[in-house]
Amino acid sequence: MPDRAPQPVDRQLPTDEARDLISLVRDIAQREIAPKAAEEEDTGRFPREVFGLLSTSGLLGLPYSCEYGGGDQPYEVYLQALEELAAARLTVGLGVSVHSLSCHALANYGTKAQQVEHLPAMLGGGLLGAYCLSEPSSGSDAASLRTKAVRDGEDWVITGTKAWITHGGVADFYTVLARSGGEGARGITAFLVPGDAEGLSAAPPEKKMGMKGSPTAQVHFDGVRIPDDRRLGDEGQGFAIALSALDSGRLGIAACAIGVAQAALDEAVAYATGRQQFGRPISDFQGLRFMLADMATQIEAGRALYLAAARLRDAGRPFSKQAAMAKLLCTDTAMKVTTDAVQVLGGYGYTADFPVERYMREAKVLQIVEGTNQIQRMVIARHLAGPESH
Repeated sequence: MPDRAPQPVDRQLPTDEARDLISLVRDIAQREIAPKAAEEEDTGRFPREVFGLLSTSGLLGLPYSCEYGGGDQPYEVYLQALEELAAARLTVGLGVSVHSLSCHALANYGTKAQQVEHLPAMLGGGLLGAYCLSEPSSGSDAASLRTKAVRDGEDWVITGTKAWITHGGVADFYTVLARSGGEGARGITAFLVPGDAEGLSAAPPEKKMGMKGSPTAQVHFDGVRIPDDRRLGDEGQGFAIALSALDSGRLGIAACAIGVAQAALDEAVAYATGRQQFGRPISDFQGLRFMLADMATQIEAGRALYLAAARLRDAGRPFSKQAAMAKLLCTDTAMKVTTDAVQVLGGYGYTADFPVERYMREAKVLQIVEGTNQIQRMVIARHLAGPESH
């Protein structure tokens, strides 16, 4: 079958600088990430050197201030860079999104002194972050978390276990939400914990359906002692900080989902235009042409929705409802498009010789992470009809 190279996405970018940035991301994705993706996912290899390259290229801190080594890019540009990375390899795209999420608390709620001390290394110094909210018994109900932070003089002592932590065991720093007060959302505080802190350890990585190159693990805090100057925000403000971060993080997941879906569509189009049956390309058959058309339409709709939410965020306007909508639509789209891509390739789509089976396995987790899609529906409904009555 002849090769049909996918056309780059025709992006609406606000500046020449943004266009150059996306060109850089595409170059790195095509040259350094995509060629190794299938083999390294199959063997479960984490590409730490790629994150080092992204850091030195200025791509790990895109939405943050250049004062501390960030890229000063609007969210609509940062998310499109994420999409390009995720299309090449979801382990990398989602990893950048999680790293950005782990920087959010310090960048938005830290003191000036904290930002000066820690942010430059986090944004452009080669460090990699992780975000610790979920626990074995508190996933969707995050306000019921049990990890404790107890004040001891000028220090805090953190004890408990976090679960489903992307980069667990390989991160250089962890943004940790822990209970410093009473029950419920108001008893939670945020902390910045170094990855080499005494008493911090990680369990073996989970054995997952997809994203095998991205370590997901429980992280244990066994009396981890950190000074009060690593507390982020006020005592009891942690849950509000977490929700603020998740609104932005959900847009990152939405962009990653569209990247995976776009990669699956590109593969399906290339196969359908090259595969001959009954003396002509299978792309000539209307049933398949319509399937490709639907896939492309769903992707464009998802991309438009996440960008609309990003532009609200960039304008300083509320975007929580739109972030939930984008996460919901884009991840459902990724699941549908990748499933359809497997169908387009037929038996070949079910083999590891083609990447669509990997895309399908990877898409599934995007409907779960950073708030399941059932939780997104609850968030959207609360904006429409108010909170549930109890």
